This record gives sequence, structure tokens and C-alpha cells, in this order.
Amino acid sequence: MERIRITGGRTLAGRVRPAAAKNSVLPLLAAGLLCEGPCVLRGVPDLADVDASLELLRAVGAQPERRGADILLPPSRPGGRIPTDIAGAMRASVFYLAPLLTRAGQVELPLPGGCRLGPRPIDIHLDGLATLGAQVDAGADRVTVRRAGLLQGADYTLRLPSVGATLTLLMAACCAQGDTTLRGAACEPEIADVAVFLRKCGARIEGAGTPVVRIRGMGGPLPGGADHDPVPDRIAAATYAAAVAVAGGQVTVEQCRPGHLAAFLRFLRAAGCEIAAGPTEFTVRRDPASPLWGGADLRTGAWPGFATDTAPLAAAVLLRARGDSRIHDALFQNRFACARGFAAMGARVRADGRDLSIRGVQTLHAATVTAPDLRGGAALIITALAARGTSVVQDAGHVRRGYQDLPGDLAALGARCAAGQTLSDVAKKNLLTVQMG
Repeated sequence: MERIRITGGRTLAGRVRPAAAKNSVLPLLAAGLLCEGPCVLRGVPDLADVDASLELLRAVGAQPERRGADILLPPSRPGGRIPTDIAGAMRASVFYLAPLLTRAGQVELPLPGGCRLGPRPIDIHLDGLATLGAQVDAGADRVTVRRAGLLQGADYTLRLPSVGATLTLLMAACCAQGDTTLRGAACEPEIADVAVFLRKCGARIEGAGTPVVRIRGMGGPLPGGADHDPVPDRIAAATYAAAVAVAGGQVTVEQCRPGHLAAFLRFLRAAGCEIAAGPTEFTVRRDPASPLWGGADLRTGAWPGFATDTAPLAAAVLLRARGDSRIHDALFQNRFACARGFAAMGARVRADGRDLSIRGVQTLHAATVTAPDLRGGAALIITALAARGTSVVQDAGHVRRGYQDLPGDLAALGARCAAGQTLSDVAKKNLLTVQMG
């Protein structure tokens, strides 16, 4: 069990750059299997989910190679069976449905794991693949998908704008025979980014990033490869911005795309932060002596709405804001499992299913809390920046699924954070504490 130690009370200052977006990198690693040519992904962060994806690629016969921050994907002829232990480690294993079905003719996928956010069915993935001509055999704990010949293009309407299902069907349609139209598709920036990569490899795609996507199938694998820089991580950028709102100070988030987190930046302005945004960077400033303002009534939604991954971050900002606030998450039933940790630090919160109610308090105090999931863990780390004393966030391995080194990034901006170590390491020696300033 990893843990992170944070001593509150320091304002933040400096510049920080988000890494490549986790939510682009993971489907891009899977999409590389569709290609007959070599692919290179640039600036890939060292994340637990990336490590699991590389392990999955090796398990199906690919030979990915990490060269510093880049990942090389040579052409391969993968097999179609995904090991249970790997599939259970991350939700992103579902991205391999289409590539393995296309290249191996069938895929056996144990139901994927990931954060404990509540039910995340893959019925749209499977229904869409069936519409393209796949045979689907869904069991209690695994699903097998086969094709007798080439998948066939189709006109398909998603019952809701699922990011994962949109990506699955986009990849499948690229290698099908004939034309496919996806209606009601998700529009998140990461989908447009994957489409850019696929087009570099020879795919013919129009409308990615809009509700209607049209794909002219290649009738087989994509003929080329690509050298690709994934988009910057908008959730990491929002995390740095939220940290400044909580702790106070001034930080510039550089080499990013502020438009990708416009809804979150609007929320921070309403809460009392100063935001100056340009094409490729933005600056967040908050005088720690000035109050934050609550009264927010936030609902998460599909792009370009308020992103579900930023809901716990917004909650961390509102814990000491004046007034009552409410956040409703439309996607996950257990998004606010972090509320228990907030309460342990003295926050007045109440989680009721998809809703979180917040009554702002003046002060927070240090506590030992447990990260329930990736974004909830990040929100607890941020909250501790404003708490009196030294907090410990346990089970912090969740956080490394989406951030290469969030404590180190915050420490570089002036926070007092601790290097993550396992409890077995702590039993052997004292936990190393990194304090800046």
C-alpha cells in the first residue's frame, strides 16, 4: 500500500506542464495493433495503467518498447486472448476488443476492472460490434467476440455518448468493409486525437469530435504507421488549477489546451480565482487571504460539459468556500467515495448516491485518509494542501494510475509533499519526506 504525506499551509507558485493525456494514450496503445507499419507515441507518462497496457500488449504477442518518454509499437500479429489478471487491473482493457477482433478474428475479454466507481457496462461496445457483423457471446465474467469474415460497415446510433464505445466502434469501422456512420457519438478531445492518429496510419475518418462520425472502411488493417504526440492531459491540467484554488498562489499551466477544460476554468472563476488563458497555456491566481465562493450547483456531463473526472477536484475547491454547494455526477454511482476522507479533514459534506452536498467551513485539519480511486485520491491530496498539520493519503497507488508524479509536481510548485513508498518499505526504514522551501 503506497502512501503520500502532505503538510498544509504553503501557497503554490511556478510553472507546470501536463503530460500526454492518459485518456488518449491508453486507446492509442490499443489502436497501434491495427497498423501494418511501426508507430511511435511521444511523451507518454510513466503511469500504472500504461504499464498494464504494455503488459497486455506483450501478452497478446506485440513487442512494445519504451525509449525514455516515447513508446515504439512495431507491427505485430496479435493473438486474441487477454489474461484475466491484466484485464482485471484496468478498465482500458476494453479498448482491445476491436483491434484484436480485427487482427486475430476473435477476442476473449474478461470483464475489465479499474476504479470502483460503480457499474460500467460495455453493452454499447458489444451491440455496436454485433451491428457490424460480429458474433458476441457474453458470459457472467467474460465476453467472447468473433467474426466469420470482414466486419461490415453500418449506420449505428449509440444510445448514449459513451467515450469508450465510440472509440471501440471507430477502431472497428476503420478496418471493416464498407462505410460506417456513428450517430450520437461522444465528442471528447481524446476521440479526435485518436482519429488524428488513425488517419496518419491510413484510416478515412470524418467528423471525429462531433456527434456524427463517418468512416470509410479499409477492408483490413491500416496500411501505415504514425509518429504521434498525444494531446496534453486536460484532467491533469485541471488538477493543477484546483490545487492553486485550494492552496492559493499563482501557477501557469503551460503547453496545454485551455479550451479542453473550459468548463472547469469557468467554475474556478465563479469560485473567486483569477484566470488568464491563451492558446497554449493558462494562469490561475488566488490570494490566500481572499475567500472562495460557494453556491455552485454542478452537473457533470458529456463534452463540452463539466467532466466527471473533475467533479472530485471541484469538491476539494468548495470545501472551504462560503455557502452551500452541490455536485451531481451523471455517470458514476460512486464518484464521491472521497467524501469520507473530506469529512475526516473536517469538511461538512454528505454523499448521497450520485450527489455530493457541501457546506463550506473556515478551516480543515490534517488526517490519515484512504484514496478510494484515482480522481478521489487526487482530490484528497489537494485538500490536504489547505489542512492544518500533516495528512497522510493511504492506498495512493490509485493516483499513479493517472499521474506520473503528482506529489513531485506539487512539491516543485512549493507544496510540502512526501515521496510515495509502500508500507513494507516504511517498515524497513523511515518514510522519506520531501519538503520544498
